[in-house]
Amino acid sequence: MGVAGRSGSRFFVRWAAFSYQHAIWVIITAIVIAGLSLTYTATNLGIHTDTTDMLSEDVPFRINHKRYKEAFPQYEDALLLVVDAPTPEQAHEAAKRLAGNLQKDKAHFYEVNYLSGDPFFEKNGLLYKDVVELEKITDQLASAQPLIARLAKNLTLGAFASVLTEAVNEINKGRDLDLDAVFRGVSTALNARFAGTPHALSWQALLGGVQQVDHYQELVLARPRQDYTQLFAAEAALVAAREAAAVLGISHNASVKMRITGEAALAYDELHSAMKGAQDAGVLALILVIVVLFIALRTVGAIMTVIFSLVLGLILTAAFATFAVGHLNLISIAFAVLYIGLGVDYAIHFLLRQEEIRGAAHTVARAVPIVGGDIGQALMICALTTAIGFYAFIPTSYDGVAELGLISGSGMLISLLVTLTIVPALQRYFPIKSIKSILSVRSIQTVLEWPVRARKSVYLLTAITVLLSVIALPQVRFDYNLLNLNDPKSESVETFRDLLENADDSPWHIIVLADNQLEAAQLTQQLLALQEVDKVVTILDFVPNDQEEKRQLINEMAMMLGPVTFPQMQQQQIDVELQKAALEDLGNALSRLIIEQPAHPSIKLVHALHESLSELSSQLELNNTPEAQIRLLSAIERDLLYLLPTSIHRLQLALAATPFALQSIPESVKVHWQSRSDVYRIAVYPAENIDDNDALKRFVHAVQRISPGATGVPVISLEAGKAVVEAFIYAFSLAFIGVVLALLVLLRSVKSTVLVFVPLLLAALFTGAATVLLDIPFNFANIIALPLILGIGIDCSVHMVHRSRSSGEAYENLLHSSTARAIFYSALTTMAGFGSLIFSQHQGTASMGLLLLAGVVLTLVCVLIILPVLLHTVDNQRSE
Repeated sequence: MGVAGRSGSRFFVRWAAFSYQHAIWVIITAIVIAGLSLTYTATNLGIHTDTTDMLSEDVPFRINHKRYKEAFPQYEDALLLVVDAPTPEQAHEAAKRLAGNLQKDKAHFYEVNYLSGDPFFEKNGLLYKDVVELEKITDQLASAQPLIARLAKNLTLGAFASVLTEAVNEINKGRDLDLDAVFRGVSTALNARFAGTPHALSWQALLGGVQQVDHYQELVLARPRQDYTQLFAAEAALVAAREAAAVLGISHNASVKMRITGEAALAYDELHSAMKGAQDAGVLALILVIVVLFIALRTVGAIMTVIFSLVLGLILTAAFATFAVGHLNLISIAFAVLYIGLGVDYAIHFLLRQEEIRGAAHTVARAVPIVGGDIGQALMICALTTAIGFYAFIPTSYDGVAELGLISGSGMLISLLVTLTIVPALQRYFPIKSIKSILSVRSIQTVLEWPVRARKSVYLLTAITVLLSVIALPQVRFDYNLLNLNDPKSESVETFRDLLENADDSPWHIIVLADNQLEAAQLTQQLLALQEVDKVVTILDFVPNDQEEKRQLINEMAMMLGPVTFPQMQQQQIDVELQKAALEDLGNALSRLIIEQPAHPSIKLVHALHESLSELSSQLELNNTPEAQIRLLSAIERDLLYLLPTSIHRLQLALAATPFALQSIPESVKVHWQSRSDVYRIAVYPAENIDDNDALKRFVHAVQRISPGATGVPVISLEAGKAVVEAFIYAFSLAFIGVVLALLVLLRSVKSTVLVFVPLLLAALFTGAATVLLDIPFNFANIIALPLILGIGIDCSVHMVHRSRSSGEAYENLLHSSTARAIFYSALTTMAGFGSLIFSQHQGTASMGLLLLAGVVLTLVCVLIILPVLLHTVDNQRSE
């Protein structure tokens, strides 16, 4: 196997020989260049984490969204601070104080809004209720007024029990008093205290005539200042929000809690979970890759050669990215993943081919140039075709992927240069030794030889699999839901999904813009007619109907309540015996009512309250020390009464409501619905939970038929997904054409080009079917795996076809060659390295790992089983 006799490869022979002969200078030069490149990259490479910049600004939905952001900037990358509390009063008060504190923090927030706490809504809130609700509140207030008046003079548990006792006695005498809400509320509060989960009695719910629920929430909208030069752009604002909440006593351990979601929080948690998953998987991947390299190469020197060439190539590719693009985004940062998956192949192929040639009694000095001439051309074809495949992404509208294509395509060419320069040089000092099987690789090759003895079976199985895959292909789907990429246990995702379940206030609603009030009214009527739409909100909805009729009821409530004022609730010495006597009197009154009027409409609630008071009496008996009884009675007094002054104060503010017109709505409210340039914002809410992809499509498409320029997260998710899919289809079409032309030029054979592409197309078809079988829909994250699978498929096919065409080796010899082993071990390192991503908390990364694993396995099957059978068939036809 002489060097001179290998026509067409002399350039690579001389290249490898030069690197080997001048090894020390090549290595020193490489280290110096790597150091300079590393310094240049660290100094100049930026990080852009703004996902909206990854798609071209010329895409229609981005143009629509840009107009929306310009008109209503407060909704751009917003944070939603969800305040949870056991009562509506506590939720409102905590949200108002939190918003007030954050509004002062201009270093971290552009603006903070709590619309429910705006003075306009605090004054006119009752006007937004319907007449039936107001009549119910009026009735409840009429029943509770004597109780409120007495408690205003003496806000103690004893006075409360005494007033209730008098009311129960009046009911027993036949008076019609509706105290169901009071009975239910007091009983529930007492039982919660006994169960160890105390919560206050909500007088707002009580006076509203509604049953108090377990928790209430209020939403604070904050627009954070984000630093996109940092990896976690919103981190400072998130920390500031949590610190402000902690100062106010709002924490996970308190009764009033705060959760954070919204676009900025979701992006932060997604990046955090992706990096955490990558770090956890990285350790496992490193161990597995080293194990595979040791099995393949068997010597530390050879392993270090692969790792050194891999690291050098990564550094040089990062330097190129810095020079050519200047920054990385959340997509193009995946160049490292793609480079590791493909770059390691070249070094493995070189080293295993050298080990094979040295077995023919060649010295290292003679073997290295032979390997260069023998494999250099194949590596060049692989690098050029893979680079063309990546470069095909450059002209797409998906800027994030276009940058990834430029960087990764150039990285393949850099990998070729590094492999043909550094690997020969390192072989002078760390030559690969003869490899003896330690894991019965022969048995694997024996299994792989089965297809040649059963070619008809292989063809039949392939045909059946192709047919089944074609049938499954229409079921391949793309998951447009960005939430499904993130860690489902992260706070922002859990909170967002909770909000999605409430159609009345879903954060995923569509925004439609109107240029004037008339257009807004017309669009509203058209949108409300859609069955996919639950409700539509505009600035026009902030002018209530029937204001005069409502005002009369409000005036009636104001006269009924009167000028009630409460003294500040202070910690006073409790007269235990007096309190116990008052509670005992109430219990006795309830007993008489139960005995004398067993058919009373409220008898179930009376029974419940009587049982709660009996439990309280038992608790007081158990806590027989004065101090323990005082603590228990003080806690119950606080549970039942401390929110009453707050509730009455808010009610008194609302009783000052007066009818108003659209022009009277203050700027603090209007700015959220009508911009300063008179653009009207229309919020369209879905009739079903659009966390489901089919529901999302129905909702978006229905609204777009009315308003093609609609925007908002649902529209952006769907349209961005379409843009990504179209970009990849376009890029793969260009890649297919480019790679075919390149192979025709480089291989100079139509037959060889077809043989390269058959396993590639089969692997692509089988991988698509596998996504259906494994229920792995494509998404914004795992679709990045496709270029890597494409690159691996091209490399493997080229190596097998080139080895067969150039040496004319038979099927059996081909499978026992270093080429087959290199393909197997290269694929194994990729599976080991990226298969570990399956364990990532980030669902997008985990699905990428699973897709890569399935794609590489199927590619391996097509290249090592189906392709050799095809080559064997072609060889037989040629020899006949």
